Amino acid sequence: MPEPVNADHWPYPRWVAHRGAGKLAPENTLAAFELGARHGYRMFECDVKLSADDRPFLLHDATLERTSSGQGVAGALPWDVLARLDAGSWHSPAFAGEPLAAFERIARYCLDHAYFLNIEIKPTPGLESHTGTVVANEAARLWQNAAVPPLLTSFDPLALQAARAAQPDLPRGLLLDALGEHWLETAQALGCVALVCNYRLWNADTVAQAKKAGFKTLSYTVNDEASAQRLIALGTDGIITDRVDAFRPDL
Repeated sequence: MPEPVNADHWPYPRWVAHRGAGKLAPENTLAAFELGARHGYRMFECDVKLSADDRPFLLHDATLERTSSGQGVAGALPWDVLARLDAGSWHSPAFAGEPLAAFERIARYCLDHAYFLNIEIKPTPGLESHTGTVVANEAARLWQNAAVPPLLTSFDPLALQAARAAQPDLPRGLLLDALGEHWLETAQALGCVALVCNYRLWNADTVAQAKKAGFKTLSYTVNDEASAQRLIALGTDGIITDRVDAFRPDL
């Protein structure tokens, strides 16, 4: 059995490529992952939701218009329709025809190359628990023989709770854009091993509180050198960035 991921055993690299390659390629596509890898990244973040027929696939928004040739709510369409959409032309002509990425395709790519993955569970509104369950079960199936599991994260406590109930051995992280009154207690109640915060929320006090409570500390989305150096000096554990062309993860 692989060693459980926790504060004492944290196998993930510090640098994480946001949505594959940040803004250099169409986000959440295989082309983005390949470009991020060419820039030296070995850990990636992506957004995963469900099609109408429960196929996990990569997409950030609830709707299709911004990053594909489709229209309407993505989760209302079956995968065979979604798979035919163009998810590259919106970015630039060089990526015209790039399809939406099935989660299994991205998983296989990461496993084949020994890359690490941060899966943000991104439910279609109203499907929070169901999405958490399906994504966790698929992740467990795909990584069943892997030495290091993926990290499951979400802004949605219902999705994380469902993921925990389905696959309690997969590590989880709570995403936060603000620190509510019970931010640490919420993460503890969900059995999380990490807090993934808007980078502006981390300071000496909040990092100390999180570490005292036994959490790893990650940040999104860090795109300037001064912020990255401040977070490193604070002793945080992970930096999610769009600037895969600016930050060298091997240095």
